[in-house]
Parts: sequence; C-alpha cells; structure tokens
Amino acid sequence: MRTHYCGHLQAKDVGQTVTLFGWVDRRRDHGGVLFIDLRDRTGISQVVSDPERTPDSYKTAKDLGNEYVLKIVGRVTKRPPDSFNPRLPTGEVEIYADQIEVLNAVDHEANPLPFQVSAAESGSVKEDLRLKYRYLDLRRERMSRNLQLRHQVVKAIRRYLEDEQGFMEVETPVLTRSTPEGARDYLVPSRVNPNEFYALPQSPQLFKQLLMVAGFDRYYQIARCFRDEDLRADRQPEFTQLDMEMSFMSQEEILNLNEGLVCHIFKQVKGIDLPRPFPRLTYKEAMDRYGCDKPDTRYDLELVEVSDLVKESGFKVFSGAVASGGIVKVLPIPGGNEAISNVRIKPGGDLFNEATTMGAKGLAYIRVRDDGDIDTIGAIKDNLSESQKQELLNRTGAQPGHLLLFGAGDAPTVNKTLDRLRQVVAKELNLIDPDKINLLWVVEFPMFEWNPDENRFEALHHPFTAPYPEEAHDLKNARAQAYDLVFNGFEVGGGSLRIYQSGLQQQVFETIGLSQADAENKFGFLLEAFKYGTPPHGGIAYGLDRLVMLLAGEESIRDAIAFPKTQQARCLLTNAPSNVDAKQLKELHIASTHKPKP
Repeated sequence: MRTHYCGHLQAKDVGQTVTLFGWVDRRRDHGGVLFIDLRDRTGISQVVSDPERTPDSYKTAKDLGNEYVLKIVGRVTKRPPDSFNPRLPTGEVEIYADQIEVLNAVDHEANPLPFQVSAAESGSVKEDLRLKYRYLDLRRERMSRNLQLRHQVVKAIRRYLEDEQGFMEVETPVLTRSTPEGARDYLVPSRVNPNEFYALPQSPQLFKQLLMVAGFDRYYQIARCFRDEDLRADRQPEFTQLDMEMSFMSQEEILNLNEGLVCHIFKQVKGIDLPRPFPRLTYKEAMDRYGCDKPDTRYDLELVEVSDLVKESGFKVFSGAVASGGIVKVLPIPGGNEAISNVRIKPGGDLFNEATTMGAKGLAYIRVRDDGDIDTIGAIKDNLSESQKQELLNRTGAQPGHLLLFGAGDAPTVNKTLDRLRQVVAKELNLIDPDKINLLWVVEFPMFEWNPDENRFEALHHPFTAPYPEEAHDLKNARAQAYDLVFNGFEVGGGSLRIYQSGLQQQVFETIGLSQADAENKFGFLLEAFKYGTPPHGGIAYGLDRLVMLLAGEESIRDAIAFPKTQQARCLLTNAPSNVDAKQLKELHIASTHKPKP
C-alpha cells in the first residue's frame, strides 16, 4: 500500500521506509549512481539507486524511461546540505530505493512522447498539442496545482454555504426547453418526440426561481451550463458556475452574505484576509470614470468628460459629436509624452488601430509641455480659448509630461475605445500591481439597453431582474436591482433581485418585444407559478472557471478546466464534435443540409 504521496515527504520522515507510486519525471546518471525524479499529483521526490547500497533496485533503475509508472519502496534519507533543492518542498530528503517495480512502461521507440511533461512548464509546447494530449499535460505541476486549487475553491464554497449559512444543494435538469433570450442554445433532438428538441441550460435560472416558489429558501448548485457563443480566452461553450438563490433577503443582505463567501474562499485557499465591505460603484459611475461596467481599479487612469467644455469649440470633431447627442471624453496619461510617440497615435499606429477596432473614427490627442502649455497636431489647440485650455488641464489634473487621448462620438463607442486604450496603456507602462486584489460591486444597472440591429429593448442582465420599486412605472428608464462582482477587471459574479409578481413579469416581457402569446408559450409555467404564493427572492451566479483562473494567476480559462474546448469549440483530445451515423440521424428524424465548401 502507498504510505506517502511524493510531494509530502519532509525531514521529519527521515529513517522511515515508505512506499510511493508515480511517474518518472526524469532519470539522471551521476557516475553510476542513478537519480530518479518520481512525480505524482502532489509533487516530486528524488529517488536514488546505488549499485552498492541498493543493488536490488539498480538493474531496474538503469532501464527506466520518462513517464514509466513505478512503485518505489525505500528509506527516506536526509540529503547532504550542499545538495538541498530549495525549489522543492521535498528538497531536503531523498529515498534510497530498495525495490523498484515497473507497473507500466512506455515504448519510446514505437510511441515516442508527443512532448516531455517537464518541458511543457516552460511554455515551449504549443497549446493545441497540450490539449490533444491533455492527460499528459495534466501531469504537469502547474496544471495539477490549478486543478487542486479548483477543488479547494469548491470545497470552501460547500463548507461555507452548507455549514455556516444553511444552504442546500439541489440539482436541476440538464435537458430543458429552449428559451433563447441570451446566447444561442445547444439543442438536443428528442427521439421519442419527433421534431421536438431539448436545450442544454444556459443557466439554472428558471428552475432555481421555481425552487424559491417551492419553499427551498437557500439553494445552491455547482452547475454545468452551456452557451453556443463566440469564444474568448475567458469563455467556454460549456462551463461551471456556482449558482445561488435566496428568499426573504434584501439586496444588502445578499451582498453581505456573498462578501462573507468570497472572503472565506480567499482565506481558505490563498490565506488572504480581504477587507470588508467591498467598495461599490453604480453602473453610471463605472461608465463615467472607466468606460466599462467591470473596471480594473488596481490603477488610476480615470476618464474625464469634457463635452460641455468643447461643445461650442471650432474643432468640429468635438462640437459635432456633442451636437449629434454624443460625448467627448479624455484619458489622461501621466508620463505619456515620453512613453508614447506620435507615430503610435496617428493612422497606422498600434494605439490608433486599437481605437478604430473599438469603432472610433480616429484618435485626437494633446501633449502637455514642460511649460504647462499644450501641444497637438491639428486644429484642437487653435480652437480652444485660454480659459478652455486651463479648464481642460484643471479637470484632467494634467501636469507637464501628460498625454491626453480624446474620444468623441456616441457614448458606447467612446467608452469602449477609451476603456480599451486604458487597459493597453496600463499594461505597457507597468501600472498594474499583479499582487494586488481589488474586488468591488457594480450596482444599479439599467433594466434595458436598446438593440439597434433588432430595433427593440433587451434586458441588460436577463428579463427576470426586478426594477427598483419606485421606478417600476417607467420600465424603459428604470434601474435594475442588479449587482455584479468585479475582480481585477473581470466580472466573476452577477445577480439580482427577481421579479416575483406575474403582472410585472408580463410587463417586462412586453418591454423586450415578447408578445403575451410568446411569453405564455415560452414561460407560461413560470408565470403560472407566480400566482401561487411566490416569495420575494434574489440570487447570484459565479463563473467558477473564471474565478479559479484569476486565483491561479492564469490568463486563459482553459488552464483552469480539466478538459477544455478550443476557441473553435472543439475538443482536440476526443475530436468532438464529430459526424454521426446516418442511422442515428434517421432515428431522430434529422437530415443535414450542410454543403461542404468546394
């Protein structure tokens, strides 16, 4: 039987005879004495086979190759002080192997390793290759550490919610009906109900609200969710979220409980005590100051609106934007004069291209000279009076050496542009402290936003979010009782108080263009449930994968998931999705209309 894991042996174990299981990370021959780094999910132990001290194991040790699976029986010995390895928790000890048993070998000639597991730690192995051979990639110390951290996060969540807050876990269906109000659904055809389809859940939203109707007032679930949407580094087609719902609690009580949960996770998993309460920004404040609703507040670079200052200036780019209902904002960059050249801001430059990618037509700028005057290319300076120049410097807090980047146009485009530039500049100028943890709530979102492509309002969060009661008479302009938790510029959780009256829910459906008939067809079961004594309730959902990614210090969500998909939503390990037999399609009454490109 195994007595210890490889990564757990310490100086206190010296003298013990231990049994270890693991994989050969590498083997080294030092003048006849063989050293084997044995690896399991906890770490590495150095195993020694000496022809004189351990002759029984030496013959076997000579023929070992990387990734052989071994059983080792041996004595724990303290290393000589000059051979300590401070990089390893086990670096003070080694195991003299009395017995080495090969449980499984690797034929390196017939099946050479696609990559060396240890080499992948350096980042030299392409991600596609790592994903194809994910079972090898997961043997890496980094990936093993990430998955263990994920386990610790989930364990901390369960202990806090169940043991300290009285929550119970309830599983909700994975096969449900399609309600495509957000991202695209993944559809599953029903063989026994021809021409009808299930959908995989984008979230357990409706079921968890029904659980509140049923009286299970503190529900949670580690839920699998599915969205057929375009992918980014922090998104996956299938993902895991911590889903929660609570009855008879105010927004303030829900936020306080969730701050306790997050603090518990950080303390248990990272040993960090977070200060409470978390800062709060309204949606309007976040958009005004940062240009986005999930700002990274580890650095400054706040935006400043100057629409009123330039609305009557002779510079038509500014005055025209304001006259057409848009805005003009400034991103002040301390030290930007020296760090950022004109070439980068002009057409063809990288910052100019970042701006146009976000929808801007150009990028105006002003440099504050050493004498405090302003310098620019174009007509900005010539069309500002001395008092306007001074007010501009006052509002932005600009000092000699500042670079002022301007956004002019409709508010969404200006905010997206300057938010993107703010992030790029902060990273380039090393303004972001990677060890800093900034958590904040963004609250008071609008209920709806206008979708010009579909010529209708759509819910900013989802159509089950409750408005502030005093604003329910004017839903199109109402604020939502919604809240997002932002962690260093990433939204890691979002929720709201819910609508629990059938009449108000129907009004919200009408506002987003859903007829009464359509609402009854898609959500009739929910509207009916609201007629039978629904308590006031609210909830939140956390993106577990994204949270683990941030806690692990990774840049891709794929490194926080055991078996992720690529950005093309493919599993390279199993080669999914794949074609299926014609017989299967016939049973489902489905025929493909896809025509491959010639």
